[in-house]
Parts: sequence; structure tokens; C-alpha cells
Amino acid sequence: MLTANRSNVGRVRHVNEDQSWIGQLDNGVTLAIVADGMGGHQAGDVASEMAVSAFRSLMEQRAAKPDLTEQEGKMLIRQAISEANETIYAMAASNEQYHNMGTTIVAALIHSNSAVIGHVGDSRAYRVTKESIQLLTMDHSLVNELVKSGQLTDEEAANHPRRNVLTRAIGTDPQVEIDVQSLAWSPEDVLLLCSDGLTNMVSEQEMHAVVAGEENGLEGKADHLIGLALEAGGDDNVTVVLLQEAADANREEGSL
Repeated sequence: MLTANRSNVGRVRHVNEDQSWIGQLDNGVTLAIVADGMGGHQAGDVASEMAVSAFRSLMEQRAAKPDLTEQEGKMLIRQAISEANETIYAMAASNEQYHNMGTTIVAALIHSNSAVIGHVGDSRAYRVTKESIQLLTMDHSLVNELVKSGQLTDEEAANHPRRNVLTRAIGTDPQVEIDVQSLAWSPEDVLLLCSDGLTNMVSEQEMHAVVAGEENGLEGKADHLIGLALEAGGDDNVTVVLLQEAADANREEGSL
């Protein structure tokens, strides 16, 4: 599996509240997660770190079984995100300094010819091919609800002053609704996971041009995307994870 994992604090923030991780298990399962924390006094940093840690711990223990099925993968993604929610909520409830902290999550499990995606919040997953870029997740945000109801256009939503208000997040309530999906996966597909520090700064057209381009390899493409977000202002932390199947003969630096 060819991989890239890049994160940058941006040009405005002093603390990077994004966390990300990529791992591959002995049974060939590849796991990835991006979490974008929120909350004052570095609580967002704590929340995103806890989310990634909880996800990683559960998945490394339970997703390593031989012949993991797609349905089992979906169940495990849901369990891991639920466990992260419970852990963060308990910490916030018992520590005043962490009151109201939370995080987004977008996570993936890729195995053989299928991928399972789970998410809460506005961190996104995209499938990128030579021909197109396909958004796989739906933002759990106020402006997206307004777009769906016809009260805002996509253009108005992109610049709306409340575009960062979430309708769902990890750790803010005892239980959380988690969107989980599975889809067929091709070796030519590139999976892009990212925080809104990328999508608020860089258009999908620009993202597609970079990821579908021939040059640079995945690590170079991830660096290029981070650079575009910084050039556009770098208003937020920005995190990019890229994954693509590759033959052993084509393995590159950064591959698992």
C-alpha cells in the first residue's frame, strides 16, 4: 500500500488540533484515520489524540483476524468510533478543563477490493481517479443542512460565517450517530482523507488536479495539497492522508 500522511498547523493557529494515523495489519488490512479536534485550552488537541488512540487500539486488536469480512469491517469501524466517543465524553465530563471538547473523525478500512468508510463531523473522504474526484462523506454541519433544505447554495455555504458549526461531533454527547458505508475499491483508486483545513481552502477541482497528476508520488501530492492550503491563507490546521494499492514493483518511500 502506498501512503502519505501530512499535517500542518497552518498560518493562523498556534496548536495543531488535527491528528492522523495510517497502519497496516498482518492480514493485509490497511487502516487510516483523520481527527480534527475542537475546544479551548488545547482540549481539541486532547480530543483528537484520544480519538485516534482509541480507534487504533480497538482496530489493531480486532481487525487483524484472518479473512475479515466487509460486514465485520463495518461493525468494527462503528465500534471503534463509538468507543472513541465514549472515552472522550467521559474525560470531558470529569475534567472541567476539557468541558465541551470534541473532535471530528473520518476513518477507513481497506482490504482486498473493498473499502469501509466511517465518519462523524466535517472531515471528509474522497475517491480520486484519473477522471474524477468523488466525495464519499456528507458533512455533519449546519451549512450542509441548510444546503440540503434549499436555504443556501453551495457557493453561499462555502463562505458562510457559520460554516464551521457542526451538527454531530465525537465526544460532545453520550452517544453519537455514525455514518458507515462500504464500497468496491480498485487498485487505481486513491483514497483521500482530510480535515476541513484543506477543503475550506482548496477547491475539489484543484485537489483532483494534484492527486490525479502523474508526478510527485503520493507524498509529493500530499505536500502539494498542504502547500495550496497554506497559499490560500492557511486559516486552520490542515491534514491530508492518501492511500493507494500498488504492485510491489512500484513501491515507493512511504509505502507500508
